[in-house]
Formats: sequence, C-alpha cells, structure tokens
Amino acid sequence: MDKKELLLHICCAPCGGGCVAALQKENRPARLYYSNSNLADQAEFDKRLESVKKLAALFHLELEVDPYDHAAWLNAVAGLENEPEHGARCSKCFEFSLRRAALRAAELGENFATTLTVSPRKNSRQIFSAASDLDAFEAIDFKKHGNYQVSCEIARVNGFYRQKFCGCEFSRPAEKAQ
Repeated sequence: MDKKELLLHICCAPCGGGCVAALQKENRPARLYYSNSNLADQAEFDKRLESVKKLAALFHLELEVDPYDHAAWLNAVAGLENEPEHGARCSKCFEFSLRRAALRAAELGENFATTLTVSPRKNSRQIFSAASDLDAFEAIDFKKHGNYQVSCEIARVNGFYRQKFCGCEFSRPAEKAQ
C-alpha cells in the first residue's frame, strides 16, 4: 500500500533537514509548507525562506509558501505579548501556524505534521496539544532517533541560515550592553 503524501509544515531549514531525512528513510512522500507569519518582519521571513528553498532542492521536494501575514498572527496572540517563552503565547503561535497548515492539507487531501518538534527548544507535547483539534494532524516527534543532530549537520554542510531566536518580536534576545 502506498503511503499517503504528508504536508510538512516547516519553520526553517535547520529544523527541516533531519525531519525530511527521517521521512525519506521511511519512504514517506512529503511536500514542504513554509508558514511563518510569526516572524517579526518580512526580511527574517525571506532569509529563512531562502534556506528552505535550498533544502527543498537538496531533497527534491515540492515547496509551497504560505503568504506572510504578520498582522493576522499579531491578532491571534493579542494579549499574550508579555507571556514567557514556552507559555500561552507559544501555544497560540503553534496553533496559528498549524491551523494554516491544516487548511492547506485539507485542500490537498493530505495529512500534515510539523518540523517544530525536532528542536530541543520546543516542547513537543505543547505542539501536539496546540494541534489536538486539527484534522489530519500526525503527531510525529522528530526529536527521536537523533534527528536534531542530523538536522544540525545538514544545516552546517549546506550553509543554511541559523537564526538565534524563534522569530517573533517577543522572543528576540535582548541586545547585550556595550
């Protein structure tokens, strides 16, 4: 029986490499869905997208890009701006992006998953909870089987842009005093 194609929500190329490699190891067909309206500005969105394009080409995968809509994301997290990292704002952020992926997956008749679970800086249970009411979501924890280390190596070898923060203006690291 053929395995159903998976729409893989991708946040950035450094996270995506190990996830894509794991899916290909399982002969699981996938297409990438770059959805990152949480990013603080268009320049950061574009910088990450360039590396995602390189990843898609490297693994011969189709890439779809969800249009950048930071205003809609800000509306979704309104009132949570002062929440700490890993708190309620992050849950709403995950829900926002995964809901957009769910809509696209439904249009395509596919299941979907996310590369967000590969990062040791993200709580997979929090991500799974944010997606719990979304149809066709596959709760794949990509942290397993060394996929994060694989992601890091693929990013290093291919010179992918590695950001220093999740991307939203509320998570941006404070500038060090001069």
